[in-house]
Amino acid sequence: MTPSTVDDPLKNLSEDAWKDVIDAMDRTYSELVDYQERLEKQNRELDDMRQFMFSVLSSVSDLLLVVDKTGTIERTGGAITKILGADTRAEAGVPLVTLLEKPEENALPVAIETVMRTREPTMVEAEFATSEGPTPLEISVSPRLDQRGRSQSVVLLGRPLGELRSAYSELEASHVALQQAQTQLVRTEKLASLGRLVAGVAHELNNPISFVYANTHALQKYTERFETYFDAVQSGASRPELAAMRDELRLDKTVRNLRTAIEGAKDGAERVRDIVEDLRRLSSEGAGKLVSFDLMETTRTAADWVVRTSPQPLDIAFEDASHRQARGNPGHVQQIVMNLVQNAIDALADTPSPSLTLRVKDRDDHVVLQVVDNGPGIADKDVAAIFDPFFTTKPVGKGTGLGLSISHKIAEEHDGALTLAWTGPDGTCFELSLPVEEGA
Repeated sequence: MTPSTVDDPLKNLSEDAWKDVIDAMDRTYSELVDYQERLEKQNRELDDMRQFMFSVLSSVSDLLLVVDKTGTIERTGGAITKILGADTRAEAGVPLVTLLEKPEENALPVAIETVMRTREPTMVEAEFATSEGPTPLEISVSPRLDQRGRSQSVVLLGRPLGELRSAYSELEASHVALQQAQTQLVRTEKLASLGRLVAGVAHELNNPISFVYANTHALQKYTERFETYFDAVQSGASRPELAAMRDELRLDKTVRNLRTAIEGAKDGAERVRDIVEDLRRLSSEGAGKLVSFDLMETTRTAADWVVRTSPQPLDIAFEDASHRQARGNPGHVQQIVMNLVQNAIDALADTPSPSLTLRVKDRDDHVVLQVVDNGPGIADKDVAAIFDPFFTTKPVGKGTGLGLSISHKIAEEHDGALTLAWTGPDGTCFELSLPVEEGA
């Protein structure tokens, strides 16, 4: 059979069939081009992701190892060279135990086995062998799971314990410095309170002592008159002479004035005694000992001392609706009250008819002191910061900004609280809450 006698199948195709074939080829080619573009895009994204992961792993400041089920290193990263040294043998395919100091005693292989079994991360200390000798590391061991949640390998992140201990030492040193700073701040605020107290003491003691001093001078003068008269009696003066001397020395009036001078000196001395007693109660901190005490009595003592030094008249009221004793340190609580009262007086400086109410009442298992003034209130922008250290709305030199902050801390140390109950254009109310005496 010759080629000329064989029918060519392509000759039997119609023009429409050829068109369908060409269209199909075009579609196939277009699909291949789209598929190729998608593959190229995915390859670029994969390269970007690989570079990103490489940069992340390289920037990790800890040792990074991925170890499979057999204990062989799959991948390394992080600061492994910096931590283990430039001559480290840590690379893919190397058994992990070759990097460990005394592998048979090392806790890391056991931890890896446990994490692979339980799929729960853990922390362990392990020693790695380096050119400089054994290097202890704190190792975080975490499981790497496959899509079905089975353990494929573990990821080890380690940091030298020397760095951690150094950081911990620095943290401890910072904590000690902070405590010292807090102590110094408390002392500073106490000195400020002491300054106000000393001014009040000087003012209060001045009047009764001056009264006693004046009456003492009167008593001395009266004594000299009687000594003159008694000397005349002893020298044998006649009755007319003694009568004339008695009129001259005004002894009858002196006797009456003598009683008045004695009573005045007694009153002044008793006033000094009361002031000293108030001071004793005010300074009785009890070395941190918590005792049962009357919150209203403590409030009166503290508030009186502050009000005495106030240059402006103030209408102050005390309302006691409590039937229980508070538990705490009276000296420290008095410091809180003095600060609250002083702040209220400062806030009332421009108020036409300033008034202050100190109210004590019971609330659940606490005794609550409310300090209420009729001042202009606290600005909204300042409310959130009033208990922050060094925050103050007073002019420079008029306040340390520590009073409320330290008072807030003292209240917390008493298992109580110091809060701003409310504030507005009609006044402000602070509340000091203290636990009641157990069994009361």
